Amino acid sequence: VLLKSDAPTGDVLLDETLRHIKATEPAETVQTWIELLTGETWNPFKLQYQLRNVRERVAKSLVEKGILTTEKQNFLLFDMTTHPVSNAGEKQRLVRKLQESVLERWVREPQRMERRTLALLVLAHSSDVLEGVFGGLADERYDLAMNRSKDLLELDPELEATKAKGTEMIWAVLAAFNK
Repeated sequence: VLLKSDAPTGDVLLDETLRHIKATEPAETVQTWIELLTGETWNPFKLQYQLRNVRERVAKSLVEKGILTTEKQNFLLFDMTTHPVSNAGEKQRLVRKLQESVLERWVREPQRMERRTLALLVLAHSSDVLEGVFGGLADERYDLAMNRSKDLLELDPELEATKAKGTEMIWAVLAAFNK
């Protein structure tokens, strides 16, 4: 990963990530950054690049935006903080956006797809929630949506990254999750 700009974005987590990427010599791969930034690596030489409490910080940000809420739930002997969706309308908006992108607004060439929608589709797939996104559709529409998504997500990420400027990172993330 090569940093194009280290200009602050206004997002605390993203700005912290940019500082880590800027400070890294030699440059790391997308796969390594995903492992580092999610805390899924225990490399003692890379601990300074791990973000702390990522899930909690993301959840707190979504609570502040009114998308999630915070609740305490008792799981047998332990009290756990959970963050259920409080703004179902926002969730439904994203679900509709993905459904429409692979049904009504389907484009055969991924380089013509809106970058944010492509990124959302890749993240939904990588998070294993794509079936849930299309779950409320009628059977034939569900099959069509899943087949189109599958076809898109099975494309060669290296080749696709060369076709559309500005999507290289999206395809690199897909490649990292497909390994």
